[in-house]
Amino acid sequence: MAWRCVSKLRAASFLCLHSASGTVQIVGLARSFSTGAAVLSARKFTDKHEWVTVENGIGTVGISNYAQEALGDVVYCGLPEIGTKLNQLDEFGALESVKAASELYSPLTGEVTDINKALVDNPGLVNKSCYGEGWLIKMTLDNPAEVDKLMEEKTYEIFLKSIED
Repeated sequence: MAWRCVSKLRAASFLCLHSASGTVQIVGLARSFSTGAAVLSARKFTDKHEWVTVENGIGTVGISNYAQEALGDVVYCGLPEIGTKLNQLDEFGALESVKAASELYSPLTGEVTDINKALVDNPGLVNKSCYGEGWLIKMTLDNPAEVDKLMEEKTYEIFLKSIED
């Protein structure tokens, strides 16, 4: 029986295959799809309102929507140099707005491999797209198990409700 790939569900790590006769087979995959591309992890959060996603051992870090709303219009973004080594919870930079300033804390242990240079000229990207173009740094992961100790999105939402009361 010939199978054809019709969809790849990255978050769930499954591949859905359909046969010519209409039979559906769902195949669970541990780390990659048939193309060899690595699975992007779900967004995880810290209690200091940073988020991280991991792909191929590189974490992309930013601030949550809650944090960018609390800050208001970001006018300055101070980020570390590439090559900076960070321990989990180390301060690595700061965001400033017209009404507040906030330190940034590393969600993981590792080394900074990239910074979002677009934020130098346009720090407001943090407000416009905190989960997209407004990311802050990329870093290697020295201890991938640290990711498992961060909050999943639902847990983070419950955490936010607890601090708003």
